[in-house]
Amino acid sequence: MAHDLVCPKVRSSTGARAAVVAAAREWIGTPYHNCADVKGVGVDCGMLLVRVFVDLGLVEPFDPRPYAPDWHLHRSEERYLGHLLARATRVAQPAPGDVALFRYGRCYSHGGIVTGAEPLAIVHAFHPAQIVLEEEVGRNAELAERLADARYFSLWSPAS
Repeated sequence: MAHDLVCPKVRSSTGARAAVVAAAREWIGTPYHNCADVKGVGVDCGMLLVRVFVDLGLVEPFDPRPYAPDWHLHRSEERYLGHLLARATRVAQPAPGDVALFRYGRCYSHGGIVTGAEPLAIVHAFHPAQIVLEEEVGRNAELAERLADARYFSLWSPAS
């Protein structure tokens, strides 16, 4: 696991989780734009995660681009999942500041930052909405149908 990218004090910090949620919410209203990462101008779901976690110093800088907007429809390679597994641990139950990942097409290809666990709420750059928004997953029919197969990832140990 690549947890050595994050110091143990930060991994267990409630303050760091709150900072992730606050940083994600700063992107609400940013238009959806594939491969972009400029707050208020454009971002997609993957780059939203990169900008929040990298800009807070929680993971080392990296850039997964370039990728086509429909890469997940034509390949079985778990590219998005691979980026998460290199930096986080899969958890059974998400907490605020964790990442929720949903299967679209042939692989996991849509993610958001968890802002609430009961009910599950996320901030995400959602292509159908063409914007970054915060919503309860169960109220979004498209995400709700994928909820049973969703996966959750955390930078922090399950006990934090």
